[in-house]
Amino acid sequence: MEIKEKIKKLIDDNQVCLFMKGTPEAPQCGFSMAVSNVLKHLNVNFKGINVLEDENLRQGIKDFSDWPTIPQLYVKQEFIGGCDIVKEMFEKGELKKLLEDKKVI
Repeated sequence: MEIKEKIKKLIDDNQVCLFMKGTPEAPQCGFSMAVSNVLKHLNVNFKGINVLEDENLRQGIKDFSDWPTIPQLYVKQEFIGGCDIVKEMFEKGELKKLLEDKKVI
């Protein structure tokens, strides 16, 4: 399966999808840990995708979203952003509202 199709399937199959370094249980970078912890704090059921397991996936998600860094958060097929955006949205209460509006929490 072409990497773009694989990424699209992961995003389509999971309401909340976090492309990250490591896993939610064992993040491999501070930025991935921060976003994972925000989602856990909000009691979001999310799928963590470890980009370190597949170099094609690691580069592919950057190309797919046209976003240069990881982690990347998708909610119901919508690209939300990376660590800084997610943390800022969380601090302003915007992330919780978005997740409620999309009926994932």
